[in-house]
Amino acid sequence: MRAPGGDHTPRAGGSRVRSVVVVGASLAGLRATETLRHEGYDGRITLIGAEEHLPYDRPPLSKQLLAGEWQPHDIELRRAAYEELDLELRLGVAATGLDLDAREVALADGARVGFDGLVIATGAAPRRLGALPVGEIEGVHELRTVDDALDLRARLEGRPRVLVVGGGFIGAEVAATCRGRGLDVTVVEALAAPMVRGLGPVLGGVCGELHRDHGVDLRLGVGVQAVEGAGRVERVRLADGSTVEADVVLVAIGVTPTTAWLEGSGLDLDDGVVCDESLSAAPGVVAAGDAARWPNPCFDGERMRLEHWTNAVEQGVAAARRLLVPDGEPAAPFTSVPFVWSDQYDRKIQTVGHFRGDDEMRVVHGSLEDRRFVAVFGRAGRLVGALGFSMPAQLMRYRARIAARTSFADALAGAA
Repeated sequence: MRAPGGDHTPRAGGSRVRSVVVVGASLAGLRATETLRHEGYDGRITLIGAEEHLPYDRPPLSKQLLAGEWQPHDIELRRAAYEELDLELRLGVAATGLDLDAREVALADGARVGFDGLVIATGAAPRRLGALPVGEIEGVHELRTVDDALDLRARLEGRPRVLVVGGGFIGAEVAATCRGRGLDVTVVEALAAPMVRGLGPVLGGVCGELHRDHGVDLRLGVGVQAVEGAGRVERVRLADGSTVEADVVLVAIGVTPTTAWLEGSGLDLDDGVVCDESLSAAPGVVAAGDAARWPNPCFDGERMRLEHWTNAVEQGVAAARRLLVPDGEPAAPFTSVPFVWSDQYDRKIQTVGHFRGDDEMRVVHGSLEDRRFVAVFGRAGRLVGALGFSMPAQLMRYRARIAARTSFADALAGAA
């Protein structure tokens, strides 16, 4: 790729930024570098990634890649040559620190990379559970990287008994993939229903019954106490005293933003890198993707950190453009109606907006019994979200209505 050095003058907007460092060879990081070039920036760009791989797509890790239908080359994010972006690539080395005064990023190999503009796109890492130490006991896995997926896929070849800890999207997708491979699967969820905090008990119950109908042993309202076995997983003891025989355990209890390397830097860290409406975290520093927390104007400035593919794309673009805004000129706020999807068995589950399990919920198309429906969510008299089971055309109409700040009453009347 490009060699270090050189003095480059950008063509975009009169910005003084001449050297950009993007930390995170992620979807958000790649889209930021592509946007900088598309906007006419011809300065130096360094893309730093902790993994040795070029940026790749993560949603297939729990589905097509884990199922063996796709191979690693199928999930590469960029098909065009990286030479077209004229990047200095630093892969396989993690960022370990940030010096805002010196305008330098410290790397694990001891190097320090200077910048005028910085994009933080380091994503998130799986939460750990003390009772299930990943990497310390054979058979206990997590799923965040392509290497994690390939390792887990290899373990599934022996037709093991699979235990998934966590009933969120990742856990549910892995359970569906494993059932598709004909494996015995148990899902343990500490709450009363899968995804109950986000969907509420009714829709969480629908998701749970979908898995039960496909042969998953779903254990709800119980946590994990310990792993048992001689050097490898043989069974897992639950908090109610029962045990589940298992050869492979996947821990899928959510993620936390990868921001430890920023501690002591002076940036505001609070469940992510705290940004303003334009994704700026400090002068010349922006954040995008799973690590960014910002006040979303579409939801009255509610601070959000979103772990979704669409958000990573949109924020990567917006963060890059923010860097190129000349000093003293106003920056456009990043306004978003979140959109996420999950494929489980023969169902496509999609959501738009930002809703909670305690919001008012109404089914407006289809029926829960058929598991083909659209439900809408209201809060404080406003339409704030919608969820669809295999009704994509009907669901997507609500994204524009949420952006238009449609009242909940008008949304219900329009649906009728």
